[in-house]
Amino acid sequence: MQVLLHSDPNTDGRHGMAEHLQTVVKGALGRFGERVTRVEAHLSDVHSQAKASADGVHCTLEARLLGLDAVIAHLRLLVAATALPINADFENGFADRPEGVARNVALAVETGIAALSIEDWSGSALYEPALAVERLRAARAAIDAIDPSVMLVGRSENFRVPGMAVSESISRAVAYSEAGADCLFVPFILDPGAIAELVAAVAPKPVNVIVQDYDQRIRMFAALGVRRCSVGGSLARRAWLAFDEAAQALKRCEADALT
Repeated sequence: MQVLLHSDPNTDGRHGMAEHLQTVVKGALGRFGERVTRVEAHLSDVHSQAKASADGVHCTLEARLLGLDAVIAHLRLLVAATALPINADFENGFADRPEGVARNVALAVETGIAALSIEDWSGSALYEPALAVERLRAARAAIDAIDPSVMLVGRSENFRVPGMAVSESISRAVAYSEAGADCLFVPFILDPGAIAELVAAVAPKPVNVIVQDYDQRIRMFAALGVRRCSVGGSLARRAWLAFDEAAQALKRCEADALT
């Protein structure tokens, strides 16, 4: 299992923290063996451009399952379980070359999903812009051959490249829009000015952002022209925090009963 740590310029991703992450994640997920191939931790401070304080840092964990077959099977389960539209985080399409992306996207669309995203991260680096565009075009063609109503989300993994300029992320988003993406997603571009610039650059196509706090920022994003919000792992994190707090309360009750 590969464990990776990503941090934005406002958070401290020191070597010691990476080692600690390795120990914690492998201890918690080791029982799943080879079924989990990679876990990525994303540290960010969405509140300030200044150096983050400890209580302002968010950590989102992203687990990657073993291969395409497991993901396709999971999509079938989700589609069968609800009448709600299902959006698939289809990573890099589980292929590097456009023809492989097209083949795998077709498999995903045949499960009955309503949307899927294709990102420009290979697992170790960003694809060169020309190849990234060809991959989106291949995904668009594969979707249109089966069900043109399925939404294609073009996702640029800007946060994985320290110091990547916002202008470069926006340039990629524009290229992905022109290649056939219906919606553009650039995670962790959260500065209002940058969001407004992104919205204007790809208009009239909708922009997706990620939200970690469910407050007035969502209204702010809407006012800037954002039309789609993803919660990432934040909803699951809140659920687990509530569960942990309840468990700790039960533990305290047990201790009080014994004293």
